[in-house]
Amino acid sequence: MGKPFVHKILTGKVKQLGTPDALNRMDRPWKSGMFKIETDGPLWLERTGLKGDEVADKKNHGGPEKAVFAYPIKHYDYWKKDLELDSIDVGAMGENLAVLDMDECSVCVGDTYQLGDSIIQVSQPRRPCWKPARRFRVIDFALRIQNSGRTGWYFRVLKEGYVQSGIELKLIERPHPEWTIAACNDVMYVHKDNRRLAEELATCELLSENWRRSLKKRILGQSSSIEQRVFGPNIG
Repeated sequence: MGKPFVHKILTGKVKQLGTPDALNRMDRPWKSGMFKIETDGPLWLERTGLKGDEVADKKNHGGPEKAVFAYPIKHYDYWKKDLELDSIDVGAMGENLAVLDMDECSVCVGDTYQLGDSIIQVSQPRRPCWKPARRFRVIDFALRIQNSGRTGWYFRVLKEGYVQSGIELKLIERPHPEWTIAACNDVMYVHKDNRRLAEELATCELLSENWRRSLKKRILGQSSSIEQRVFGPNIG
């Protein structure tokens, strides 16, 4: 694997979609900011994300801990085959950074990178929700993303600055090489009954507070259902 590289930077506005009173739940009204398009030229990256980018669900998306979403371009070859859908391509997951030569096995929580004039730090894996399923009309798409481990990850912004596509991500610091994004996903989804692993991951101070809170609830035996997140209003 070569040096981490940002091939494209993408932003988008919130879109209103669907038809009122549609019989099929997948056709009913919904809104999302996941429809991103490539942005040319330098773009200002602030604490809460890229200038001009929008999120629809501010409770579960966006904010300082999920300011920038990165997704590996190579995963789209997998999804084209898995979904038998040639139209799924870069930007389909709602990513801000379409990246090359980095993935869930090579990126760790706390990894700190120089991106243009900014400095960004990995905060957590993405927890897939029902909206990609609605977009591509694949009811279990969120579960497929989760189970495949091809989730992508979020960055927090440590230093604001101008960024652009076609530049290298320069690794400055890696304080937690043991906590790759893949390892975090395994703790959350594969070894979900292993309290020891949950306790170890929950002590990682650079993991987002949201993930640490979920792990602490699990340790206390307060795990919650994933139905609402992965299926949402697509079923019922």
